[in-house]
Amino acid sequence: MMMKPKIVFFGTPEFAVASLDALLKAGHNIAAVVTMPDKVAGRGHKLLQSDVKKYAVAAGLPVLQPEKLRSEEFIKSLRDIDADLFIVIAFRMLPEIVWAMPPMGTFNLHASLLPKYRGAAPINRAIMNGERETGITTFFLKHEIDTGDMIEQRTTPISPEDNAGTLHDRLMEMGAEMVLDTVNAISEGKLMLKPQPEGDFIAAPKIFKTDCQIDWTQSSLIIHNQVRGLSPYPAAFTMIIDKDGRRNQTKIFRTKLSDKSRGDLAPGTAIIEGKRLWLATGDGMLEILDIQPAGKKAMPVSAYLQGYSPLQAISQEIN
Repeated sequence: MMMKPKIVFFGTPEFAVASLDALLKAGHNIAAVVTMPDKVAGRGHKLLQSDVKKYAVAAGLPVLQPEKLRSEEFIKSLRDIDADLFIVIAFRMLPEIVWAMPPMGTFNLHASLLPKYRGAAPINRAIMNGERETGITTFFLKHEIDTGDMIEQRTTPISPEDNAGTLHDRLMEMGAEMVLDTVNAISEGKLMLKPQPEGDFIAAPKIFKTDCQIDWTQSSLIIHNQVRGLSPYPAAFTMIIDKDGRRNQTKIFRTKLSDKSRGDLAPGTAIIEGKRLWLATGDGMLEILDIQPAGKKAMPVSAYLQGYSPLQAISQEIN
């Protein structure tokens, strides 16, 4: 019978919860969970717990929330657990004193086909770049981020209808299955490690506000992929000027490529026909399907047009 290793699980967001849940349901020994400290947020200054912490507490698992990963107290706590294996999913970068601790090593689940899309936002960046395929990778940690020897990879197509939300959920479920298979392979000593090839590296840095701002001089396809890659969160946005000159910072969640002629319209110019809305881009027209004006809920464009009369979308406020 296979010996199940004692595991410490590192993770923070919902993406990591599926794997933790799969490990517990498969009967694995989760000795502790490490997640980010609670954050104070919102007008009520409430303490917000990570998704992983909420799950771990409900499951009765010990939780560690170190402010500093190199602190003597945290390192001692880990050593006292005496775990065989560490698993890291959507967590901070670990120092070597942590990832080198367990005898079976420390592996990470990453939401891309490494070495492509190393970094914090591989799901968003793959769609924003127009990729037609992505996947998941488990690999052992080493000094440089996302560069260790690969244990296993699995692929999935990115369909034209996918956005960051649908792809996130699919990779999350695929990842949970692969984490179980990776733990089993490590436990049974059946690893076939593969070094990451050189030269195929694509960066996937964290998403910033500037990444979300739409530049209407870009092509329709680039903007369409930007919207998909940022939907539903944090969402692409633009400043819309209505026919009365009022401005409203507006999020756009869904668009549709169109063969409608732009003519000599300037980028950002709005065309309304009945309950449909198009905005001119650098090379054509892009149909807007789902939208959210500031202070309102997200809505289909047919509902939006009942209360708004967009004239132009601009990439930034005009002084």
